[in-house]
Amino acid sequence: MKRLGTWLLAAVMAIGLLCTMAPKTALAVELRNAADAKLAEQQAGLVDLNNASVRRFQQFPGMYPTLAGKIVVGGPYESIDDVLNLDLTQRQQELFEKYKDNFTVTNPEVALNVGFDRINDGQYR
Repeated sequence: MKRLGTWLLAAVMAIGLLCTMAPKTALAVELRNAADAKLAEQQAGLVDLNNASVRRFQQFPGMYPTLAGKIVVGGPYESIDDVLNLDLTQRQQELFEKYKDNFTVTNPEVALNVGFDRINDGQYR
């Protein structure tokens, strides 16, 4: 009788342990904050003009740092073409048109736009 009780107790504990582990995994996905979600979108390939730092423009020759700084400071944007309303030289307009397909515009995320983090995000070589 003791063995049966021990086996039942072990089974109940194992089931309880499995049941408590499953919701935590699902909950962890739900706890992702808005800043992390925006950063994940940025890593998908397109540069978000309303949330990206200046350093994200280094991959486009000629845009970093001058044109990138103008774009970052000039936001927020409703569409990609709003960048052309900035005070840009002819060369800067041509560069932007050249790389235009690499950009997207989403709603600005407060966590990514507070202070000067978009100009100097603290990443140094």
